[in-house]
Amino acid sequence: MTKENIDNDPYKSAGVDISAGNSLIELIKQDVSSTQGKNVLGGIGGFAGMYRLGKEYKDPILVACTDGVGTKVALAQEYNKLENIGQDLVAMCVNDLITCGASPLFFLDYFATSKLDVNEASIIIGSIAKACKESSCALLGGETAEMPGHYIDNNFDLAGFSVGCVEEDKIIDGSAVNEGDILIGIESSGAHSNGYSLIRKILNEAECSKKEKDKLIELFLKPTYLYPKLVKELLSSCTINALCHITGGGLTENLPRSIPKELSAKVYKSSWELPMEFKWLQENGAISDQDMMRIFNCGIGLVVIMNKSQKERALQQIRNSNFKAFEIGNIVKRAELEVEFL
Repeated sequence: MTKENIDNDPYKSAGVDISAGNSLIELIKQDVSSTQGKNVLGGIGGFAGMYRLGKEYKDPILVACTDGVGTKVALAQEYNKLENIGQDLVAMCVNDLITCGASPLFFLDYFATSKLDVNEASIIIGSIAKACKESSCALLGGETAEMPGHYIDNNFDLAGFSVGCVEEDKIIDGSAVNEGDILIGIESSGAHSNGYSLIRKILNEAECSKKEKDKLIELFLKPTYLYPKLVKELLSSCTINALCHITGGGLTENLPRSIPKELSAKVYKSSWELPMEFKWLQENGAISDQDMMRIFNCGIGLVVIMNKSQKERALQQIRNSNFKAFEIGNIVKRAELEVEFL
């Protein structure tokens, strides 16, 4: 296509720049390729990605997850801090996937925007690629959509899709959880990617200095921790009865998803200290303890449920992986509340 034809491109006049999409592909090729090993067939640019399952699996069960980043995207865009939002996207998917004992195999992303900013998009996809490498999964492909009129004011949104694999006889489904098991809470990096509509509301309404606000923005935009490597190490040395990723709904809504119906969880709030940013949210948003535990992760990003005999081994492994962990509760016979906070 000649320059004259590009300038007169009718699709571009409607707000969609095909050449920008092609430029983005060239920019991200190296990042994407760096995540792909021998199991990936073909390369970037095809209509679909192909992945060969390794021969180490005898009875492979595929596991799939999808998620987004929510309105944390809006906060990152408002303050032009996009370098970590891709990690948030990957983490929200792979951290769900590992709860059944699966290892991530590959990841796909969907990036939709009102107007494609090639440099902005390449920063985000570069962050996605980096998080995929840290999670030992391939960035197999993705889709970029320019949708003027649907997204406005240079706005964009992200969605992610991950696929993993687990041996059928090693699936973790919570059925092994017993009365007397303990809950080990592994630290979060902050609010991760949940509760940001409320976080943004409180930030906008609270009276604070620029210095304080800048510090809060830094805390609220910390990238979500990636737990796959940690969980893989734990599974190699410990017996885990259940894993629970603490996302939207906090400990209150997520713990019951990992516990048999005839059991409940007791959580001792004094067993870990509420991180500073959550204290600030509770004070400035006038949020009750009950609502804090129902909305935010409150500093606990992942919960491991296991027999008490596994405790010291697990805590040592978690420390070796440079995460903080706390014994935050235990499993009891079915009580009135699915999760009781003490």
